[in-house]
Amino acid sequence: QVQLVESGGGLVQSGDSLRLSCAASVRTFSSYSMGWFRQTPGKEREFVAAINWSDGSTFYADSVKGRFTFSRDNAKNTVYLQMNSLKPEDTAVYYCAASFSRAVEIFRGTGGIKYWGKGTLVTVSS
Repeated sequence: QVQLVESGGGLVQSGDSLRLSCAASVRTFSSYSMGWFRQTPGKEREFVAAINWSDGSTFYADSVKGRFTFSRDNAKNTVYLQMNSLKPEDTAVYYCAASFSRAVEIFRGTGGIKYWGKGTLVTVSS
């Protein structure tokens, strides 16, 4: 059983930065493409970013492109989401996800998510 544990959420002001981390308890971490999704009450979970298992290529939702950076450290079984210039509309619970699909498939919504984390809350005040 793979466990994904997110951390780094919190309360910040508009324009601030946060770095989310997601640690995976799996030996074959480098075989998984990873993703970040977010959800607010009453809304569907939405795609934020994905990183490919093989070459580290990344994909972003238009709403975060240029502000968020997704990276991975396979030696530490950890991925990071650096979030800069945060806006109130970024407020959400952020979920880490692992998939055997390519990152582009996660981006397109056609990639199956194998494992989900429990989420970490990010609140951005105006």
